[in-house]
Amino acid sequence: MIRVVLVDDQELVRAGFRMILDERPDIEVVGEAADGAAALELLSTVAADVVLMDVRMPRMDGVEATRRIRAMEGGPRVLILTTFDLDEYAYAALKAGASGFLLKDAPPPDLLSAIRAVHSGDAVVAPSTTRRLLDRVAGHLPTGDGPPVPAALGGLTPREREVLALVARGLSNLEIGELLHVSEATVKTHMGRILAKLDLSNRVQAVVFAYETGLVSVRDS
Repeated sequence: MIRVVLVDDQELVRAGFRMILDERPDIEVVGEAADGAAALELLSTVAADVVLMDVRMPRMDGVEATRRIRAMEGGPRVLILTTFDLDEYAYAALKAGASGFLLKDAPPPDLLSAIRAVHSGDAVVAPSTTRRLLDRVAGHLPTGDGPPVPAALGGLTPREREVLALVARGLSNLEIGELLHVSEATVKTHMGRILAKLDLSNRVQAVVFAYETGLVSVRDS
């Protein structure tokens, strides 16, 4: 059973998601919250696996709530709910540790697939989709972290940097393996080491990191 918490300041939106999720035998909505602060209070008393998180809310937005949730020991994974005109918030939430993002008007099968993917430990956003997101917001988003630190990339081996660049350009593990003439399992091993060395949560954050450090750029896409 996948335990889900719904966080959105619009009650009607929460009701719509609950109606869809309550029909599924493998998913249980264990709570709702109208903002990030309320979500943190709820998660201190309720065990959850996945949080569906809106980004623009009063008191505490979804970005800060995501950051705090991902800092929890054994905290749930976060799936960001967004709209096309709020891409910059989704970008910030990915940096904060979200496992991906989903459009609020996504069809029910996509919603269910995304929740199950996040629960299994996958990022629900294909790297190519994340790249399009970065394309839209590049140049006007402050990172808040200052200039890229070359030492961050310096900790990777040449092969790990190569794998990271290919991931950022939208290739799957299978495609990377074929290109580098190694097995898919080897690519997964490289990816695990990359995430560990860079202290990143998932593949999506790795793509963001690759763009922000200049390992790849929009021109490379």
